Amino acid sequence: MLSVSQGASTENDASQNTDLTYREKVDSLIEAFGTNKQKRALTSRRLNQVGSETLQSAVAKAAHTIIDQKGLEVLQQEVVQAESQSEVSHFPVLSPVEYDVLDAAGSKMAALTPEELQNLTDEGCQSVVSQLESLPREGVARERHARCAFYLLLLLKLARQKNMTRKFGQEEGCPRIIHIKLKRTFTVETFNHGRVQNVVSTSMRVKVAAYCLALLLHMGDMTADLTLLHRDLGVTEKRMVEVAKSMGLTLSRHGCVTGDDGGPTAENRLASLRLPLVKYQTFTEIRKRKKMH
Repeated sequence: MLSVSQGASTENDASQNTDLTYREKVDSLIEAFGTNKQKRALTSRRLNQVGSETLQSAVAKAAHTIIDQKGLEVLQQEVVQAESQSEVSHFPVLSPVEYDVLDAAGSKMAALTPEELQNLTDEGCQSVVSQLESLPREGVARERHARCAFYLLLLLKLARQKNMTRKFGQEEGCPRIIHIKLKRTFTVETFNHGRVQNVVSTSMRVKVAAYCLALLLHMGDMTADLTLLHRDLGVTEKRMVEVAKSMGLTLSRHGCVTGDDGGPTAENRLASLRLPLVKYQTFTEIRKRKKMH
């Protein structure tokens, strides 16, 4: 008769706790940047958890029966597949339909040559290059990472535009569905000489910055490089930090360049999503009123 050691049990519990923490982090991104459909799905999932404790005993009996029939290894594979599908369907920035149409664009991103990556660096898209240089080698994770990198590229280029034209993204192969999403989400319609223009206003640029940050958090195991991002977006570091603080992220510094003596010569500011979220105090400037004589 097989027995499970206490050490193995402890390791398994720690793994479950890690998975739970990741789920909570993804849920917080959905709450902040998810579509209405994703938020409804999140609310429904949480409501379904109410009263689950009363079902544990019945589920436990059923689980023992299923394990005996299928075997533990087969069940583990099914769990991995279910988690993978869940991550895609609950993606906090792209809907499942939008994610699907980025298939071809993502494949092109994953196949970029070193020369093409250098061109992206020269164009001010270092955040994208950094993600492409750390692509997973294969599987769903590689596809997801590459599609997200393409969407990030479009966001960075949109942030540097005054107006979004019909031709925006054509050179990069932007699908029409994505073009419509960008126009509706990140531009403001104005009239100029009798024509409608989709303007990327200052407030919309801040919104783009927030979405880029959320995207990078998802791609980078809940950590994003604010220094690279603010340079790519063309905004000040102070503004980028304000966006990160408004999202309740934890800020830190990390050495990014190694000098001749082996030590870091420059530091990048990082933002991480940790629970509980940080509540930053808002400082307001108090101007002294001149005394009236």
